[in-house]
Amino acid sequence: MNQDDSTSIKEKKVISIGTVRELTGLSERQIRYYEERKLIFPARSGSGIRKYSFSDVERLMEIANQMEEGVQTHEIRREWKKKEKENNDWKKNMLKGQLQAHFKNNKQ
Repeated sequence: MNQDDSTSIKEKKVISIGTVRELTGLSERQIRYYEERKLIFPARSGSGIRKYSFSDVERLMEIANQMEEGVQTHEIRREWKKKEKENNDWKKNMLKGQLQAHFKNNKQ
């Protein structure tokens, strides 16, 4: 199985910047700016063309909404990093609990 087979449809990077522009209402310049600000991470084709996923489109819509509310890009990035860390911590704690329960049950 290649890498693309294990990637969910929502995460596959197959959408061109022009289509993303049409879906989001953002200009290509805005989309590139959010990439420069490390808020969005498109893949690149062999010829360097940016490719986006449906998740990227959703994220761009979220960015645009927050920008309209006056939130700065560095604040958006900081908040997403905080949420990502909290999510990773939650996953680690969940796994730790599952492992402890597994080994506790196997000792009996």
